[in-house]
Amino acid sequence: MGRAENAKWLEGIIREFINSPANSLQNEARERAWEDPLVGFSSGDDLLYTEFKEHVGPFHWTPREIFSLTYPGSEIASEQLTVISWVLPQTSETKKNNVREKVFPAERWVRARMFGEMTNDGLRRHVVAALGEKGFRAVAPCLSPEWGMRPSERFTFSSNWSERHAAYASGLGTFGLCRGLITPKGKAMRVGSVVAEIPIAPTTRQYTDHRQWCLFYVDGSCRECAKRCPVGAISDEGTDKLKCREHSIEKASEFVKSRFGFEGYGCGLCQTGVPCESRVPLKLKKSG
Repeated sequence: MGRAENAKWLEGIIREFINSPANSLQNEARERAWEDPLVGFSSGDDLLYTEFKEHVGPFHWTPREIFSLTYPGSEIASEQLTVISWVLPQTSETKKNNVREKVFPAERWVRARMFGEMTNDGLRRHVVAALGEKGFRAVAPCLSPEWGMRPSERFTFSSNWSERHAAYASGLGTFGLCRGLITPKGKAMRVGSVVAEIPIAPTTRQYTDHRQWCLFYVDGSCRECAKRCPVGAISDEGTDKLKCREHSIEKASEFVKSRFGFEGYGCGLCQTGVPCESRVPLKLKKSG
């Protein structure tokens, strides 16, 4: 298959999985966790991946580094690799539920964070397996046993592969004040990616700056995500990761267990009830 055919085939693989019973909140109604995905591609030799090492930290993998770690001894050039990235938008009901919350997340949001991420992991494995059946070696970086968080002088802590940064490189969105990724389907979503030895043309990025779709960084307006944060972790300087983590994981896990009766955590208040919840807010501003 050619590059265009490869892209179309992979998009179909991803959409088929998300439209299967595997996409579930695992509640009584067996509601789907995610709406239809967005899919983008970037080249393994995209200079952004080298810039991420400078911006995030030297520990952040390039596509070639995680591929070589997975397939030791591989003599492969960066340009032979493609990063396949996807966005999984939250459902309208999940977003509607979370908008009403002021301190802790709604049950649907927690289910999306826990069981929806299990769907995302399943999709990562499914894409790697489908590629393998066609003879293309691949790896899902976030499923690698070597993946994890690292201390970061600039960002307190960061992972050695960022799904959001891969999505940014793959034309799927830019960063907002709360450091969430604003995509054409908004910021209320999760992302995933696979690095594969397959030829695909990169997705054209509809932006030239990593903050281009955030109203705050465009003209200093909005700040709605900061207003929504129940612990004041978001300021004009960005997000206090320690405050955010303490609330969304440590305190929220206690709340989820006592309120909903299962193990889980999350928050997402800064991703809902804001102009960028379900779209790029600049389009609204221009048409208003």
